[in-house]
Amino acid sequence: MRFDEQTAARQSPIPGLNEHYLADEQALLRELAAMADPGEAGRREIGRVAADLVRAVRRNTGREGGIDAFLQQYDLSSQEGVLLMCIAEALLRIPDADTADQLIADKITAAQWEDHLGSSESLFVNASTWGLMLTGRLLKVDEDARRNPAQVLGRVASRAGEPVVRAAMRQAMRIMGHQFVMGRTIEEALERAERRKNSVYRYSFDMLGEAALTAHDARRYLDAYADAITAIGKASGGEDVFSAPSISVKLSALHPRYQYTQRDRVVRDLVPTMIELAEHAKSANIALTVDAEEADRLELSLEIVAAVLKGAKLNTYDGFGLAVQTYQRRAGAVFRYLETLAADTRHRIPVRLVKGAYWDTEIKRAQEAGLPGYPVFTRKAHTDVSYLACARQVLAAGAAFYPQFATHNAHTLASVLHYAGPRRDYEFQRLHGMGEELYAEVVDPGTLDRPCRVYAPVGSHEDLLPYLVRRLLENGANTSFVNRISDDDIEVED
Repeated sequence: MRFDEQTAARQSPIPGLNEHYLADEQALLRELAAMADPGEAGRREIGRVAADLVRAVRRNTGREGGIDAFLQQYDLSSQEGVLLMCIAEALLRIPDADTADQLIADKITAAQWEDHLGSSESLFVNASTWGLMLTGRLLKVDEDARRNPAQVLGRVASRAGEPVVRAAMRQAMRIMGHQFVMGRTIEEALERAERRKNSVYRYSFDMLGEAALTAHDARRYLDAYADAITAIGKASGGEDVFSAPSISVKLSALHPRYQYTQRDRVVRDLVPTMIELAEHAKSANIALTVDAEEADRLELSLEIVAAVLKGAKLNTYDGFGLAVQTYQRRAGAVFRYLETLAADTRHRIPVRLVKGAYWDTEIKRAQEAGLPGYPVFTRKAHTDVSYLACARQVLAAGAAFYPQFATHNAHTLASVLHYAGPRRDYEFQRLHGMGEELYAEVVDPGTLDRPCRVYAPVGSHEDLLPYLVRRLLENGANTSFVNRISDDDIEVED
């Protein structure tokens, strides 16, 4: 059946949700730009604050660096950045060591890692580069052999032993993984969060792992979430639910058939599971956020969130919330629905505004389905406008929401500060390992003095790669604000 706007609107259980599913992008953008516009004086003030933040970041960028520095050094406009992206993505699908060796042998020697060594002040970037250089040098052979991966692998095996190359590559990935992941276990992550430099932030812990493929997978993820809630609750120290550490949960990790075609089964199975987790989080006095996923799962996730708020014993508990992707053209309708839901259930709903991490997937799926348009905005600047319009919408809803603004963009951050004015019952959020210099200004009592929560992945190196791929795709392009903010060659105004 061909999916079009009329079909979407007719099928959705939430009235009005899909009116903008495939809306005309330019017409919708004009509407959103009018909503987001703070006026001429407001634009000047936002520009001034944003420029000050960028200058502070460039002034304070430390030698330790982090993912921001790595993405600047290995952005997707460089051969080495593309190779890293290819290797990381391909390793997800390689089940055996021999094939992984051949992939690494084929790709790693084609890059000029030495060109990046010493060109960054970041210790992290240089440590990663040394690991990659080590692998490349182990594999350096003549041009004829380079065109023949099997011959390369044979020479390496005879020279250093077959596992050495794979070990060197994975060691380089582990160096990157330490920056991306808060800890291998929730206990390790909680301990790291208490260190002096980290203790100025709030945390939302995400147990790494992708969609469950079997009921056994789903049970394992459920147990991991339950154990994490218990541990986080013990560490929270009796703080109120908004300032205490929290947990983020993926619905697709809790059901092996989390898709709309299995709606009856998913709702029957997942609603009791989520009620169990929400009541556990309430008893631990921490918040629980339902993470956003692909566009075709939006109605399903909203239906489950609503059922939990209506059916669970969550009176006096306002910690159950969700993330909303503003790169979807339906984002405004989602917030309108959630505002009504908050009033109906007498809850204040925490909402995490994100721009979205599945853009490439949404574009490709729409093309494969032959849709006449896309469910997401096709230009990054349009997503930025949508985010700002949604930020104003959420702040205007008053006590219906506890707003959580996840962004690494100084202009977006400055806009939120302007929209909120003297209001202080909201927070910013950033990813672990990213935006540290920017948010040092935000949390500083002598500067902006606003709370920031760190989205902190927890898990083993084996669970890291899918998350790493999404972060590289999301922030590795040379148009990304994360990539550009520390680049002194780009004017602040640009």
